[in-house]
Amino acid sequence: MQTASDRHEYPAHWEADVVLRDGGTARIRPITAEDADRLVSFYEQVSDESKYYRFFAPYPRLSAKDVHRFTHHDFVDRVGLAATIGGEFIATVRYDRIGAAGRPAGAGTSDEAEVAFLVQDAHQGRGVASALLEHIAAVARERGIRRFTAEVLPANTKMIKVFTDAGYTQKRSFEDGVVRLEFDIEPTDRSLAVQRAREQRAEGRSVRRLLVPGSVAVVGVGRAPGGVGRSILDHIRDGGFTGRLHAVNRAFEAGRTEIAGVPAHRSVREIDGPVDLAVVAVPAEHVPGVVTECGEHGVQGLVVISAGYAESGPEGRERQRALVRHARAYGMRIIGPNAFGIVNTSPGVRLNASLAPEMPRPGRIGMFAQSGAIGIALLSRLHRRGGGVTGTTGVSTFVSSGNRADVSGNDVLQYWYDDPDTDVALMYLESIGNPRKFTRLARRTAAAKPLVVVQGAGSAPQGHAVRATRLPHATVSALLRQAGVIRVDTITELVDTGLLLARQPLPSGPRVAILGNSESLGVLTYDRCLAEGLRPQLPRDLTTAASAEDFRAALARALADETSDAVVVTAIPALGEGATEDAALAAALQSAAEAAPGKPVLVVHVELGGLAEALSAAASTGPQAAPGTATPATAPADPATGPGALTASTTAAAPQATPAQPSDAVPPRPAAGPRLIPAYPAAERAVRALAEAVRYGQWRREAADPGKVPEYDDIDERGAAELIRTLLARGQGLTLGPEETCELLGRYGVHVRRALPAPTPDTAVEAARSLGYPVALKATAPHLRHRADLGGVRLDLADEEQLRRAYAELTGLFGKPEELRPVVQAMAPRGVDTVVRAVIDPAAGAVLSFGLAGAASQLLDDMAHRLVPVTGREATSMVRSIRTAPLLFGWRGSAPVDTPALEELLLRVSRLVDDHPEVVAVTLEPAVVAPRGVSVLSASVRLAPPPARDDLGPRTLPAY
Repeated sequence: MQTASDRHEYPAHWEADVVLRDGGTARIRPITAEDADRLVSFYEQVSDESKYYRFFAPYPRLSAKDVHRFTHHDFVDRVGLAATIGGEFIATVRYDRIGAAGRPAGAGTSDEAEVAFLVQDAHQGRGVASALLEHIAAVARERGIRRFTAEVLPANTKMIKVFTDAGYTQKRSFEDGVVRLEFDIEPTDRSLAVQRAREQRAEGRSVRRLLVPGSVAVVGVGRAPGGVGRSILDHIRDGGFTGRLHAVNRAFEAGRTEIAGVPAHRSVREIDGPVDLAVVAVPAEHVPGVVTECGEHGVQGLVVISAGYAESGPEGRERQRALVRHARAYGMRIIGPNAFGIVNTSPGVRLNASLAPEMPRPGRIGMFAQSGAIGIALLSRLHRRGGGVTGTTGVSTFVSSGNRADVSGNDVLQYWYDDPDTDVALMYLESIGNPRKFTRLARRTAAAKPLVVVQGAGSAPQGHAVRATRLPHATVSALLRQAGVIRVDTITELVDTGLLLARQPLPSGPRVAILGNSESLGVLTYDRCLAEGLRPQLPRDLTTAASAEDFRAALARALADETSDAVVVTAIPALGEGATEDAALAAALQSAAEAAPGKPVLVVHVELGGLAEALSAAASTGPQAAPGTATPATAPADPATGPGALTASTTAAAPQATPAQPSDAVPPRPAAGPRLIPAYPAAERAVRALAEAVRYGQWRREAADPGKVPEYDDIDERGAAELIRTLLARGQGLTLGPEETCELLGRYGVHVRRALPAPTPDTAVEAARSLGYPVALKATAPHLRHRADLGGVRLDLADEEQLRRAYAELTGLFGKPEELRPVVQAMAPRGVDTVVRAVIDPAAGAVLSFGLAGAASQLLDDMAHRLVPVTGREATSMVRSIRTAPLLFGWRGSAPVDTPALEELLLRVSRLVDDHPEVVAVTLEPAVVAPRGVSVLSASVRLAPPPARDDLGPRTLPAY
């Protein structure tokens, strides 16, 4: 037990699960007196060389005094952390607070500490020390330590590299044969960049361990055909899995060596050789025993198909939390529980560890679905031939996460980011458990390859200990678009857009050429282009007599025309046409498209199933199935659309293309050669997909130069910080009064027009004299504030007589002055009333919002949202992105207002909440934008201790 001198209770919030460099996991926790035996056992497994590097001398064993010292901590001046797997130590780190002379010091007397590590040799090179350094630094900062020192032998190059690669500002010296390192432990831009790069590699590799296994065990395989476990075993075997496959069921009779041609075992422990992935399909009550077997055998990851967890209620949630803790204790990650499974179509893997009976066709699209039913629908739409969208593309990888107790969409994004087999990512997300991290990862991914998302309005994952966002669904969607996410509303739009992006170049702009053999279909396409904000040219009607050669020539001319950025071909069948004519038309379109690979081409067809098939066949240049391998067949009926519904079809994969590089100024173009032309059964579907591609291409170009957060010489950041500290000393959270609000905003160059209270007619007159006529008289009671439509405001009062008359009218209409809370304010220049808001959301972070003031904007939810800090380019985009923006630019002959001044106001508010996270809410309403300048007539500010920033702390997995 801890002694009486230990001044703090056990800090449970320091416990964390982390992903290591190779994709495995470990648990980091404080070391306590109960760990004496674990410490001794750990030390015995460390090599003599590592012991020498730690203690600078031969140190074969720890004395009782050493054990006591290294296990008894006060969690303030002396702290030890251990990384554990299976409950056993694999590494330790500790710090001791020291004074100027290097002697032990107490809190309040020193902000410096000496830090030292010891990592078991078997786990060196896994990034354990780097993870421990992040966590011990966070602990030290919490305890008032700002600087670490470390003494390392010159030969201990691995440990020196841990310190030097961390990204902290360092000072290095050499004396008495020892390298002395000193470094501040406050996060820097470089340390955060290092941390996030390590996070991406580690989490990406953890998913790769699941998707690219060398051996798989299916646990829960029935002896008779049918059942979940037996079906998955059959799917893996029939899909042509290239690794070793094992069937496990404890009910197998003794002596059985195989089932369905697969080696059979009664336990994972009986398998001779390593197992990389276990697919678990046993009843929930038997899963813990399976997890223990897998952990003891060294299995790297689990796909848990079993149900009966968080989806079933409180008892299931506790069972799910226990499952995750149990698996992580052995360093394993989990997909599921209640998962549909995973698929990897790579020729070197060919893994169909899912409930889908057929291996999807290989292709360049990665798919993630939180719902099993939606996952089935997605696979079906991309697999089946039919009257819907077609094109020869397919799936690279597929993950259905079920309850996503561990592996989430964020982890899969980390894998796709540098996966050479994935060009486009499609995701169905019922909810986003960590919006701040997701938007960060999405922005980075979208700069390299398209990310298309259908976002549900669900709550946080059941059983997760994550902060829930308080932002409206529409606001989260806007923030996703800001991050480059192609946000669509339906599964149909998800597939439509994904197929276009998978094999067509991005359009360079919104100009669309339309040609075809149907005037009415061309006009319909033209109208839809206008509705989507595109700039279509008048359709070119080739007439119903047009031949395949006419189509080819017309398409070639349109692609060569520098006034168009994309071409939509519309086609209807001529009487008596058949498969031969369809093939000829497809070949003609393909020929013209190949000659001009810089522009996207789409086809809108009506009752031309043969053309859709022919377009697929015309571009099918991928490798054919090898003899003896499974041939993809029709997928099961799409449960989302029912029998006979329009679905997607694909064929074999086209040659692999090099993934787009991030931050390209010009959208990437596919390699020369045949490219796929997607065909759509309706104009609105084709145009919607094209519009999304246009908007994404524009985002890619802008992302190459996102702009800068401007500096303003008149901002008093230090003075604002001191004022905030003084105000917060009054309490944990408070809404500032008018004077305090004006003072704080004024420190950032945001000046609010004075509003003087007027509890009586005489004080109103006195206030008007002080401010100068003309004035406004306003009721500020909560039910009347910002409601000019209710008549609680009188404007342009030119003298005392008008003011007294207005005062009498207001009190006569709405009640006594103490109920109205009237104020007098000098008139501002006339202009457009706007509202500016900023709020800190515990999950998403600081968000800046802008819109026009008034009931119409509120009713239509016509607001723009951006994550803070906002750049100059983003502020400009923000002002122009709302639907009512024309009112700011001279709509119907009105005078344009001073939008540069409005943008500056947005940037100043953004700087305030970014510099001072204690400012948790700001509202400027109204901010009147005149032809010259902006007048803020009313403002409110709320202060509170800021929510913890998960993205600034050490790497951790979601807590359970």
